[in-house]
Amino acid sequence: MTALSPEQFIDSQRQDWNRVAGGWEKWDRFFDEQMSFLNHRLIADARLRTGLRVLDLGSGTGYPALLAAQTVGPGGSVLGIDLAERMLEAARRKALSLRLSNVSFQTGDVTTLPFEGASFDAVTSRFCLMFVPEIPKAAVEIARVLKPGGWLSAAVWSAPEKNAYLTTPLAVLKQFIEVPPPDPTAPGIFRLAKAGDLAKMLHDAGFSGVVEEEYLAEVRFPSGEEYYESLMDIAAPIQNLFVRLSGQQKSDARNRIVGSIGQFRRTDGIALPIAVRMVAARKPL
Repeated sequence: MTALSPEQFIDSQRQDWNRVAGGWEKWDRFFDEQMSFLNHRLIADARLRTGLRVLDLGSGTGYPALLAAQTVGPGGSVLGIDLAERMLEAARRKALSLRLSNVSFQTGDVTTLPFEGASFDAVTSRFCLMFVPEIPKAAVEIARVLKPGGWLSAAVWSAPEKNAYLTTPLAVLKQFIEVPPPDPTAPGIFRLAKAGDLAKMLHDAGFSGVVEEEYLAEVRFPSGEEYYESLMDIAAPIQNLFVRLSGQQKSDARNRIVGSIGQFRRTDGIALPIAVRMVAARKPL
């Protein structure tokens, strides 16, 4: 199979995320509640405070951009970019409902940021950079648009074996179809899972004071059925695999996924482990 060019991959990503935008908006409140700790951690690591101008990469339906806007206040501003216009439409609706006039959203590619140098006081990114075809190029772009002394804070997924929330459906699907192991050098969920990978790229791009931490947590669901429903609404990569199954295989796969999730049941519901790699770095003065 011929590898996609960076341009082709970006276009494929745009189509995938636009397709699942409705699902992300449907589950928005649930995942905001489940992942709020990550948003607050990103805001803290970026050293956000009143009056700063912030760039959020891969904003999707608005987080952590909306929290950043609340943090910097009316004297500051936040600009969120994402490939998928439909995701950003949801983000704009949320900003309007929250009466936030200091945040805006536009489509854009992280590797070619359309901004002048030293335009932003801080940059945040939640689950975006591992999908970028040319991460070192993106790191250089981030450094370029940051003001001297400004901070980048980023969250990417850590090791697959620590992320049952993500890997359980893949394990089941492998029972029905061939799912090649991910290329560690290609864009994907676990592209930056290895300790030190993103930190080195940031160091090579000129950042200093790079700090990395693996952050362990859980995503909770009332039931395995609700987990499966959310998966099929928002997980574009899983959707792409499910279309390869027959009708009976889809039904069997669903039952096996729900059954597999049972091992994580507690008295108050399902608690699925996640591991996130948090990386923060500063542009030298």
